[in-house]
Amino acid sequence: MADDYLGRIGRLIRDARQHRGWTQLQLADALGTSQSAVNRIERGNQNISLEMIARIGEALDSEIVSLGYAGPMHLRVVGGRRLSGAIDVRTSKNACVALLCAALLNDGRTILRSVARIEEVYRILEVLSSIGVRARWVNGGDLEIVPPSRLELEAMDTEAARRTRSVIMFLGPLMHRFEQFTLPYAGGCDLGTRTVQPHMTALRQFGLEVAATQGFYHAQVDSSVSPTRAIVLTERGDTVTENALMAAARHDGVTVIRNASSNYMVQDLCFFLEELGVKVEGIGTTTLTVHGMPVIDRDVDYSPSEDPVEAMSLLAAAVVTGSELTIRRVPVEFLEIELAVLEEMGLDCDRGSEYAAANGRTRLVDLTVRPSKLVSPIDKIHPMPFPGLNIDNVPFFAAIAASAQGSTLIHDWVYDNRAIYLTELTRLGASVKLLDPHRVLVEGPTRWRSAEMMCPPALRPAVVVLLAMLAAEGTSVLRNVYVINRGYEDLAERLNAVGARIETFRDI
Repeated sequence: MADDYLGRIGRLIRDARQHRGWTQLQLADALGTSQSAVNRIERGNQNISLEMIARIGEALDSEIVSLGYAGPMHLRVVGGRRLSGAIDVRTSKNACVALLCAALLNDGRTILRSVARIEEVYRILEVLSSIGVRARWVNGGDLEIVPPSRLELEAMDTEAARRTRSVIMFLGPLMHRFEQFTLPYAGGCDLGTRTVQPHMTALRQFGLEVAATQGFYHAQVDSSVSPTRAIVLTERGDTVTENALMAAARHDGVTVIRNASSNYMVQDLCFFLEELGVKVEGIGTTTLTVHGMPVIDRDVDYSPSEDPVEAMSLLAAAVVTGSELTIRRVPVEFLEIELAVLEEMGLDCDRGSEYAAANGRTRLVDLTVRPSKLVSPIDKIHPMPFPGLNIDNVPFFAAIAASAQGSTLIHDWVYDNRAIYLTELTRLGASVKLLDPHRVLVEGPTRWRSAEMMCPPALRPAVVVLLAMLAAEGTSVLRNVYVINRGYEDLAERLNAVGARIETFRDI
C-alpha cells in the first residue's frame, strides 16, 4: 500500500476517532492493540490490513473504507443558493426498521411498501438474511419478507447487528421462538450511553431474563411466566414500547401497557399488528391494550407512513437558505408542536388540506415555506414525548435559531452528548455556546461561511451541518457521510432537484 494512501487513511481514522471523542488509548483498547500502534496507524507509519480497517470502522461506527469503492463518501456543497419547487417526504426510517423486526412475528409473507433504501435498513436486512429470512426487493422499493421454518440465530451477522441500535427490537419477537438466544450489543449513532434496562423491565414480565456479558445479550425465556397486571414502562421510549408491543402480540392473552409512547413509529407498528390480526386498543394514547395471538401466520401488505423527522429536515433546509419550498406528504400530526413554535418565531408558511397516507390512517398535508424574518422563541427549545416536540427534531432548531434574531436556549436532555455536536456549527460561522453536555445557547442571526469538516458521528447533527453548508456562501466539504446515509435516502440528489448543488465524491 502506497505511503500516501497510508497517510490519508491514517488521517481519516484520526478524524473519526476525535469526532467520537475517543483518545488513542480508548481506540487501542477497543481493538485489542497498543496506543503506540494506533499512533503509528494515524501517522501513516504502519502497514494496515483491510481487516484492521474494517475493525477500526466498526469500533468508531465510521465508514473508513468501503470495499468495492474508492473510499468513504464525502459531500462537496456549493452554498448560498435558494431552493425552489416541491419535494416529497419519504417513508419513516424508524417505522421501517421496527416493521422489519416485527415481521419476525409472522410465519406468513410480509410485504412492506416504499421502504427507504438507507444504511439502517440495509443493516437490519443483513441480519435477517443471515438468520435465514428471505428478504428481497420487488417493484423497485417494496420489500418481501418470508421467514424460514426455523431461524438460524447461530449464523447471525454480528458485525451488521452491532452497527444499529434497532437490533434491540429483536428481543420481543425472538422470545416467542426460542427458550434461549444471544444478540450482540446494540450500536448505532454515538449519542452516549442509553440504558436498555427499560426494555428488560418490560419484557421480564413475559418471562425474559437477560444477562449482558462480553458484548452480547444472553436471553433466557420462561414461557410459563405471564403478566399478572398492567405493564408500566419505566421510560416512555419508542423502542421500549415497540418491544413490549411485539412481546404482547404473540402472548396468549390480553396485555395492558401503560406509559406507552404514542409516537409515529409506534402507531405504524400498531397499525401493522392489526393487519396481522392482533387487536390493539388505545392507539395514539399512552395506554395500549393488546389482544395477543400465540400463532400469527398471515400474508400481509402494509405501507409505512411518511417520516416527520425528514419533513422537519426539509423545512429547516428551506428556513436556513431563505427559500420558498413546498414540502409534500408531511405527517402533520407529528409536527404540530414544531410548527406552532416556528410560527411564533415568525415562520411564513401555508398548509394544504389534509389527506390520508397510504396506510389509510396517518394524516398528511402539503406545506409551503416562504422566506421569513425569524426571532428567537420566548421559551427554551426542549423535547418531550409525543405529542411534545420530537426528540429527533431538536437539533434542527440549532440551525434555525442561528438564522433567527436573538438568543435561543436548546436543552437536549435525552442524550448524553448530542448537544456537543451542535457546536460544530461554529465552524460554519454560527455562535453556539456549550453550557453543559445537554444545553447550548445559540445567538443569531448568522453570516454563514464555508468550511471543510468531518461529519459528526450522530445522524441529526450531521444533517444540521449539511443544511448550514447549503446556506454558506462558497464551497464546503463534509467528509465521511456514512451516518447521513444511515437515515436518509438519496438526500443530496433530492436536494439538488430543488436547487441545491451537492456533489458526492471519494478520495481513496
